[in-house]
Amino acid sequence: MARVKLTAEAVEKSTYVVTLAFANKAGVAVTPDSATWTLTDGAGTVINTRSGVAITPLAASVDVVLSGLDLAMQPLETSYGYRLLTVQAVYSSTEGASLPLREEYQFMVRNLTVVV
Repeated sequence: MARVKLTAEAVEKSTYVVTLAFANKAGVAVTPDSATWTLTDGAGTVINTRSGVAITPLAASVDVVLSGLDLAMQPLETSYGYRLLTVQAVYSSTEGASLPLREEYQFMVRNLTVVV
């Protein structure tokens, strides 16, 4: 699984959008038959019970909107926290049926001095 490092940082308890792009081995855009995402911190702890979240509607490019508690700082995070959005999908094409797609998106969450 490759890791995509997103350059834009998220702000604690704000809103952050991750755009997912699905493509086959040749880099041609594909619409998955099914897809899910999971949000974890750098240690692999699931954030805000976001595990196996179904992606709907399905398309070759989809936005996952994270907000509020999705971007809350964890107990050991001080000024920054790392998040991993792991995507698992299955697609069908001329290459075959039920082909797996996996991707991981990494981004940082910046802690605010005062946040309610």
